[in-house]
Amino acid sequence: MNLFILRHGLAVDLGEPGLPKDMKDADRPLTTKGKKKLRRATGAMQAMEMTFDVVLSSPLLRAMQTAEIVAEAMELRKKLVLTDNLAPGGSVKALVEQINELPPRVKSVLLVGHEPYLSEFIALLTTGNTSARLELKKGGLAKLETPRLRYAHCAKLSWLLTPKQLSLIS
Repeated sequence: MNLFILRHGLAVDLGEPGLPKDMKDADRPLTTKGKKKLRRATGAMQAMEMTFDVVLSSPLLRAMQTAEIVAEAMELRKKLVLTDNLAPGGSVKALVEQINELPPRVKSVLLVGHEPYLSEFIALLTTGNTSARLELKKGGLAKLETPRLRYAHCAKLSWLLTPKQLSLIS
């Protein structure tokens, strides 16, 4: 199975002028610049001939908007599923179980979420613990390959691309 892991794009900061004072973190939308960079990243995904059988996304607005940009451009809207397992504080173990419950025909999954959760997920699957440190930049994309997904060391990191690298590919 191929797991593609995408961090949400640039989002507005809480307390930014012009935003509601009572805006919650979960309601922060992508910035115009963030949307533009994600469209370029999606162009890179298409140039690299990536395909996804399922797109799983955190339900927080910035992640959901990120997943929608990719799903729309790649004609995957019907394959987009929101899951609390990708929200901050979500359960990595439950996410692994959710992915393993997908139909056997599913060979390629795009996960859209947040830091530090995504880096910890990558570390767990590639080293067996969450102490390995890597940084998935906003709009960055990683690819893991695993013959059998488990809540343990089971995958290899094939690559990790920054938004700048994705922009050069598109």
